[in-house]
Amino acid sequence: MSKPDYPIRTERLLLRPFTPDDHADLHAYQSLPEVVRYLYGGPRTPEETTDNLKLKMSVTWPEKEGDNLSLAVVHGGRVIGEAVLKYLSEAYRQGEIGYIFHPDHHGRGFATEASRAMLDLGFDHLGLHRIVASCDAHNDKSWHVMERLGMRREAHFRHHEIFKGEWGEEFIYAILEDEWRAARS
Repeated sequence: MSKPDYPIRTERLLLRPFTPDDHADLHAYQSLPEVVRYLYGGPRTPEETTDNLKLKMSVTWPEKEGDNLSLAVVHGGRVIGEAVLKYLSEAYRQGEIGYIFHPDHHGRGFATEASRAMLDLGFDHLGLHRIVASCDAHNDKSWHVMERLGMRREAHFRHHEIFKGEWGEEFIYAILEDEWRAARS
C-alpha cells in the first residue's frame, strides 16, 4: 500500500485532496437539485457543505477499511467535481469508486477520466483485487461511465428500497484487477 503523490495529473484534470478554499466550488454543485437527484439527501445548505468539506478533508488516503477518499477534480483552476475511492474490505481487497460533477461539466468525459485515475489508485496503490460502482438504474449517464471504464454490470436490484418516495432500482458494476491490467496492456 503506497500513498500517491498529490496532485494526480490526468490528460486534462488534476485530482487532489480538498482544502478549505474549495467551499464555494463544492457548494456550487452540492446545492443543485439535479446533482442530488440520484443521491441520498437533498441539496446542501452552505453549512451542510462546510460539514461535508470537513469530512472530505479528514481522509487524504484510505488507510483502513471503511475510509472514504474524496478527491477534488480540478479543471481550469476550479473544482468541477469529486472522485471517490472507498476502502470496503481489507481482508478481501475490495473497494468502490464514485463520482459527482457540476452539470456544467457533464458530457465531456471528465467523470470517465477521473474514475480511471481512481481505479489506478485502487489497484496500483491500495492493492485492491475488485472494485465496484453503483448507481440508480435510471441514471444512464453514470452507468455509461462505468461501461466505458470496462466495468461489467453484475446486478440489477429492482424495487429494493424506497428512494425519495418511490421504489428505487440500482445497478452494480465491477472490475477485477486482472481485467483492469489486461485492458491497459
